[in-house]
Amino acid sequence: MLGYVFVIIKNSKYNFSNEDIEEIASDVFLALWKNQDKLDIDKEIASYIAGVTKNLILKKQRDMKNSNINIEDLENALYDNTNIPNQTEENEKSSIVIEELMKMKAEDRNIFTYYYYHSKGIKEISENLNISETKVKSRLFRIRRKLRKELEKRGYSYGEK
Repeated sequence: MLGYVFVIIKNSKYNFSNEDIEEIASDVFLALWKNQDKLDIDKEIASYIAGVTKNLILKKQRDMKNSNINIEDLENALYDNTNIPNQTEENEKSSIVIEELMKMKAEDRNIFTYYYYHSKGIKEISENLNISETKVKSRLFRIRRKLRKELEKRGYSYGEK
């Protein structure tokens, strides 16, 4: 059944990242599990899977379209700080962060920028993006880990400010 879900997602007109595809697929089965008492046992499960998958694809696309943050606002926020002793090094680190954020999927980029550059709380972010607080916390952890590894790979210590 998982292969069936992946085929439906891949054949949609939207170009999702592998992470998005996996997320949609897991959400399909979670939705079926949560609503198992509402399913008609005489009806083929594949029709439920297809319907739920298509609805989640559309929801994901809407969420991605509605939650894009202007990256120029992020760049301006990064370069406004004039009290940094070594501005050149900070500019380089900021450029690395921006470069890595642009490689991330929109939802991750939005979570990070809402939290760090717009001072939004976990609860507010989860409400704005229509995702669970646990997911926001998990994504922030993964994003920070990814950025730390990239900064260290390029010769910067994670603890430096």
